Amino acid sequence: MKILVINAGSSSIKFTLFSMKKEEVMAKGQVERLGSAKPHLIYKRPDGICTESYPKVASYKEALFVICDKLTDPELGVISRRSEVKAVGHRVVHGGEQITKPALIDSHVKDIIRDCFPLAPLHNPPNMAGIEACEEIFPHTPNVAVFDTAFHQTMPPEAYLYAIPYELYTKYGIRRYGFHGTSHSFVARACAKFLGVPFSRLKLITCHLGNGCSITAINKGIVHDTSMGMTPLEGLVMGTRCGDLDPAVVLRLAELGMTVEQIDNVLNKQSGLLGVSGIGSSDMRDVIDAAESGDQQAMRALRMFIRRLVKYIGSYYALLEGADALVFTGGIGEDSSYIRERVIGKLSALGLHLDTKLNNACKGREGIVTTESSAWKAVVMPTNEELMIARETLEAVSHEEQKVVTVK
Repeated sequence: MKILVINAGSSSIKFTLFSMKKEEVMAKGQVERLGSAKPHLIYKRPDGICTESYPKVASYKEALFVICDKLTDPELGVISRRSEVKAVGHRVVHGGEQITKPALIDSHVKDIIRDCFPLAPLHNPPNMAGIEACEEIFPHTPNVAVFDTAFHQTMPPEAYLYAIPYELYTKYGIRRYGFHGTSHSFVARACAKFLGVPFSRLKLITCHLGNGCSITAINKGIVHDTSMGMTPLEGLVMGTRCGDLDPAVVLRLAELGMTVEQIDNVLNKQSGLLGVSGIGSSDMRDVIDAAESGDQQAMRALRMFIRRLVKYIGSYYALLEGADALVFTGGIGEDSSYIRERVIGKLSALGLHLDTKLNNACKGREGIVTTESSAWKAVVMPTNEELMIARETLEAVSHEEQKVVTVK
């Protein structure tokens, strides 16, 4: 079965076409700067073929037509017709409390996605636009929504509730939802396979570290806690997001005359590594380079990033009453031996000890980076959210087909 994975953002559409027999990528790419004067299409095949063009598209539907034209191109394409795509899997950021697993998209599911627009105003609307475009272009093909929040819905109330009046939760859904769930789910299961231990028996602390960062405590397949909250703003220090802070900071900023929109922009787009380091970049590599060159602000940003992460790891270790593995993933987690070294170096009291040679050799691939004498393991595990979406899409479609057969 061939499955097309779509990730529709505010100004881009990323796509990956999978052949699920061997879980192989047939083609991938994206249309970026959608809605601008010069949209940019990148199209790649695993055999090294890569093309770029600047199609005149203004909508998600037009962009998807261009993508399909490329996928079916006689010379560069990998399928002969659109009907070869048997299912489309969509990344959707927010599913609220009502959706706890991948869902075959129908009017009810679309209503839930729309209901969550206020909770994810930058993500759910373009996600919906991508879904509706695919429904037009693939009219007889099932569409499946895979939600970033779904994996975290096993959290107990004491983890997802905030200590505010309970009616704010019951009336308005104000609670912790958690994000990056597809990535946490993928690497947790991949780590279990890598270690040769059933996922249902492991205690894991998974760290998704990139421009957005989150950490999750998983006990035998069940999420016990996660750092992101009602929105992706809470938790760790990130590229441009502040993470945890005293809520009174928001009140103080309002007293200083800032509007809601200005406060939102500061906390989401001007804070984190970018705001603290003062070097004009949110890229961890740039921050490390500046710190190693003696920039004091960059050093301070690094220490804050590491301190916050270690603080969460320690609390999750206590919450789980021990752990089998600490998992690093995402661009920083997979590629930065520098960050892993400094984080693990502060966890010796928990019985975790770095193997410097293994750590330095592990970049963008799976591997254990701690000593054999460590009480538990630190594992680098590359994430693959697109493959996870494809797998869950296949499972959802297969389940629906089985229901139809059963009914007959």
